[in-house]
Amino acid sequence: MPVAIDLSGHRAVVTGAGKGIGRAICLELARAGADVFAVSRTESDLETLGDELQPAGVRYGYCVADLRGSETAEYVAGRAAAALGPPDVLVNNAGVADNAPAAEVTEEQWDTTLDINVKGAFFLSQALGRDMVATGWGRIVNVSSQAGLVALEGHAAYGASKGAMNMATRVLAIEWGSHGVTVNAVAPTVILTPMAEAFWGDPERGGPMLDKIPVGRFGLPQEVASVVAFLASDHAALINGAIIPIDGGYTAS
Repeated sequence: MPVAIDLSGHRAVVTGAGKGIGRAICLELARAGADVFAVSRTESDLETLGDELQPAGVRYGYCVADLRGSETAEYVAGRAAAALGPPDVLVNNAGVADNAPAAEVTEEQWDTTLDINVKGAFFLSQALGRDMVATGWGRIVNVSSQAGLVALEGHAAYGASKGAMNMATRVLAIEWGSHGVTVNAVAPTVILTPMAEAFWGDPERGGPMLDKIPVGRFGLPQEVASVVAFLASDHAALINGAIIPIDGGYTAS
């Protein structure tokens, strides 16, 4: 019998929510009954997301923000609390991947990647985690990558950022687990969002990556969203500090 995920009464903040994986996560959390506060850099995406969430009958709020540090994190936390009440679920999905060979990575590329992928996620976790710890219940799920578990050519900054996210996940897990707050990460392989499909759909680019995935295909946004919703639920109460590959076996060898 399938496990029924019930997040009724919970309030979730999802970053990078406008497209792809983040959008799928918002829809999945809403189907499970959670109110959703979405964060993205593109307001039009957030407006259309609200239309898609209406059938779920949950409350919805959003703000436009570029998450790079503590000041923006506090702003987002305040907006979310004002819209829905104190959030008790956080999904750090916002991220960038400006990939280049290691010898060609610029300081700007490095700083932008680390600021958004790690710094922004950490300080938003801090801003929302304080209330979660105080109330004794919370779920934080970070969207990492297989690039944080294995080395991929051309992914020096991105891989470093996701590796750092994985370690931050573990540290928060051991500090906050005793307070009823679990912190985990999911580490997807290539997920076929429209943008990814345009790149990885080219056999010359995608073929070598696909050859390393034992199940023989790339992933879908819904496959990540389903795991995130499970980790946000009481069914996953004993899972803490885990980095869960969603990669068809890519990192198993």
